[in-house]
Amino acid sequence: MRAPAGEDPTLIPATSLNFVDVSQYLDWINRRARHEFRLPTMEEWEFMAKDVLPEEPDPIFTDPELSWASAYLTEGLAPRRLMQQGSFSVSAEGIVDLDGSVWEWTEDCYAGDGGVPIDRDRCPAFFAAGEHIAAIPYLVRDPARGGCAVGSPPAHLGLRLVSDKGVATRLLRRW
Repeated sequence: MRAPAGEDPTLIPATSLNFVDVSQYLDWINRRARHEFRLPTMEEWEFMAKDVLPEEPDPIFTDPELSWASAYLTEGLAPRRLMQQGSFSVSAEGIVDLDGSVWEWTEDCYAGDGGVPIDRDRCPAFFAAGEHIAAIPYLVRDPARGGCAVGSPPAHLGLRLVSDKGVATRLLRRW
């Protein structure tokens, strides 16, 4: 996706990325970097974002027939416009924009409710993390046009890379 008019493209996150794009970028950067990068797991992403994402509110309605009404007019309140790096919260660890308008691919496969592990190369969808967790088919670049079955669709799809080099996991945001 192009940077909005008048914005510095070097400060705008790379978006409209499907899982194939992200995998190709990972292959490219790992051939050139001094150490390996990868996508975070869901567990790692949730740990990074724990102090910047709002707690899930208790449902207004508990009747399953009214579950849609529980979130009516309350979802999607976060800004969905693509904004410059640093426009959203900073975690206690100094990680920016985890609560921003870009949902980030994770390495965790969503293969339905079967509970049977699936080869990553055969995974039909991966989890993307942002305002909420979304299972996104691996070829989707624009989830607003189909690709998210639960909650409001992610505004933008991008990536955040992690590295296991060093004592703590290091984080890198590709901009």
